Amino acid sequence: MLDKLEKIRGVLDVIEYLDPTGREIVHRVPQEGSGEIVLGSQCVVRENQVAIFFRDGRALDMLGPGRHTLTTLNIPLLINYLKIPFGSKSPFRAEVVFVNLKDYLDIGWEAPKSIPFRDAEFGMVRLGTQGKFAFQVGRPQLFVNQIVGTQGLFKTEDIVSYLQTILVSRLTDLVGELKVSLLDLPAHYDEVGAGLRARSSDDFEAMGLLLKGVYITSISVPPEVERAIDERAEMGAIGDMQSYLQFKAARALGDAALAGGGEGGSMAGLGVSLGAGLGLGATMAGAIGQAMQPAVGGGPAAAAGGGLLDGFSSLKQLVAQQLTLSAEEKEAATHALDQLMINLTSTTATMEEIKAAREALTGRFPWLAEPVKTLLNTPAALQILGQIAARSI
Repeated sequence: MLDKLEKIRGVLDVIEYLDPTGREIVHRVPQEGSGEIVLGSQCVVRENQVAIFFRDGRALDMLGPGRHTLTTLNIPLLINYLKIPFGSKSPFRAEVVFVNLKDYLDIGWEAPKSIPFRDAEFGMVRLGTQGKFAFQVGRPQLFVNQIVGTQGLFKTEDIVSYLQTILVSRLTDLVGELKVSLLDLPAHYDEVGAGLRARSSDDFEAMGLLLKGVYITSISVPPEVERAIDERAEMGAIGDMQSYLQFKAARALGDAALAGGGEGGSMAGLGVSLGAGLGLGATMAGAIGQAMQPAVGGGPAAAAGGGLLDGFSSLKQLVAQQLTLSAEEKEAATHALDQLMINLTSTTATMEEIKAAREALTGRFPWLAEPVKTLLNTPAALQILGQIAARSI
C-alpha cells in the first residue's frame, strides 16, 4: 500500500503530458477526481500546450510552455483560493488540465438529420450535409471553464461532437434563408461555408475558440429527388417533348398492333391497355389527336413525305437485284410491296389489312421480313401507323 501511494505521489511530483496522437484537445491529470500536488513539484508544459490548474469547477492559474517549479509565485490564485500559508510545503488537491493550442484541421462534420429546404422547382426537399472545419483554442482558460467546467467534456470526440452540433444548428438557419435553386447549390458551396463560419464564429469565441474555416463538401438529396433531377436532365436532352411523346405514342400503338393479338376488333382494348401500361394518359391521347390532324397537302401520304416512298423504292431495287429470283417472283414481290404501300397510304385502311399485306409479303419472301420491319419503324411509317391505330380505337 505504501509503495502504491508513493507511486501516485511520484506521478504528481512531475506533472506532464505528451500527446502521441496529436489529436487530443484537452487532457486531465489525474483522469478522474483530483490529485495531491506538493509545492515544489515540477510541471512540464510542451510547445503548443498550456497547463491550467482546475479546482471545484473553476480554471485558476495557467502555465505556458517550459519547466515550472510550483510555488506561490506561479500559482498564486490557487494558493490564495486554498488559503495555504506562504512558503508552506503542504500538499493541496487540484486537477491539471493540459490544453493543446495547435490548429485542428480537417475535422469532419455531418448533420445527423436532414435539413428542410424550400425549393422553387422541387418544393420542400430534405438535404443531407457534410463538411470540414478547422479551429484553434485561442483563450485556454475560458475554454476550460466553458467546456471542461460547464459542459464536463474531456474526450476529443465529445468536444468535437458538441462543436458539430453548433455548426449544424447555424447551418439550418442559413439554409432556410437561401434563395437559390437546389440545382444551383453546388455553385454556392464557398458562399454557404463562408456564411456558416460568420454565423458560428461568435459561438466559438464565447468558448475561447477561434473558428478558422468551414467548408461544405457535400449536399445530398433523397433518392426520389435524385430520380426527379435525372428525369429533368433527360427531358432537357430530348428537346422537343411534344414531338418526342408523339413519336413514342405512335411507335407503341403501331408495334403493338402489328405484333398481333386476336381477331379484328380488339383494337379498342389494345389502345386502352397501351395508354395505361405506358403511363401516357391524357398526354398520349393528345399526341394521337395531333397525329390524326391532316397534314399540309392532305392525307397520310403527305404526312409521310418522301421518306416512306423512298423506302419502298429501295426495297423494290433490292428485289430487282436478287439474282436467284425468277422474273415472276420479282414481279410478285414488287406487287406485294405495292399492296403494302397502298394500304399504308389509304385513308380507310385498317390495321388488319396492313397486317395481312405484310404477312402476304414476308410469308412468301421471308428474306424481306427484316428490311420491311426496319422500314415500318421509321418515323414516317410510325406516324402513319399511329393514325391508323387511332382510327381503330
